[in-house]
Amino acid sequence: MRLIFLGSDPIALPVLDWLAGEGKGIAQVVGVFTGPDRPAGRGQQSRVNAIKGWAQTQGLPVYQPEKLTEADRDQVVALAADLCLVFAYGQILREAFIAAPRRATLNLHASLLPHYRGASPIQSAVAAGERRTGVSLMKIVRELDAGPVADQVEVPIGPLDTAREVEAAVAAACPALLARTLPRLARGELVFVEQVHAEASFCRRLRKEDGRLDWYAPAAALAALINGLFPWPACAIEVGGQRIKLGLAEAAEGEGPNSGEVVGQDDGGLLVQAGRGRVRLRRLQREGGRMLPAGDFLRGFPIPLGTRLASTAMAPLVGPRPLR
Repeated sequence: MRLIFLGSDPIALPVLDWLAGEGKGIAQVVGVFTGPDRPAGRGQQSRVNAIKGWAQTQGLPVYQPEKLTEADRDQVVALAADLCLVFAYGQILREAFIAAPRRATLNLHASLLPHYRGASPIQSAVAAGERRTGVSLMKIVRELDAGPVADQVEVPIGPLDTAREVEAAVAAACPALLARTLPRLARGELVFVEQVHAEASFCRRLRKEDGRLDWYAPAAALAALINGLFPWPACAIEVGGQRIKLGLAEAAEGEGPNSGEVVGQDDGGLLVQAGRGRVRLRRLQREGGRMLPAGDFLRGFPIPLGTRLASTAMAPLVGPRPLR
């Protein structure tokens, strides 16, 4: 099958490497759509994203429209595409574009649908304290991540996994999913099953301010949020006027009267009183520094017992309807 890939995030690189290697006899990538080059870094110089870089090494044509147009749909037709495969692209596809390839336009969505439809499924699943997530291969429809599903792969979430580790595991699970589904698609045997829409949950695009913490919340909820939002936007605390990024946390037992108070330190990390239980902060990072285990961090930046951390109301990341 002649395949056009649409994606803008490095999570798709294992899929692309598989397509260029073991999957080459099933599907041939003939073109790549990805996001426009964006300024990045302190110098704000234009930077090629990982997907464009991969395509260039393969000698493939790359298309980077700010928004997909009728001309882009015509390009899919001109390339005689059998299949469009979308993974973390970041644009809404119009009906004419969805219908352009000869067989289908499919999407790899990083959750076990119908749960966690939307823009941040991995981060939101970890932040919600889930112990499993996965990836679903689905048909694209105009409604948000609501298309029928052909197959799924489950990925476990460990108690000390952050979104970074879970994203890597989800990315690594995708090639096996395609290896067992694309041959069936080519033979016309792939079956798609309607989602149970009544069970759907929705997550939204993350914002920098989502990293604020309400220390009156339960410790388990705070630890899950810290892990789910690492590495971006990352939760943070402020001590002595300095912002300290949090890279890993877990819930611990212990009660005290003052939520947000630093109440101790043990071999695992810095202990902060929550509304129920305590949060053990295991990794911390100063502005301009490296992310360090708590013990190493606190030797260079002591945080005295009794320090009170500010609390801020936390906006929900997940709901029964689409969120903004």
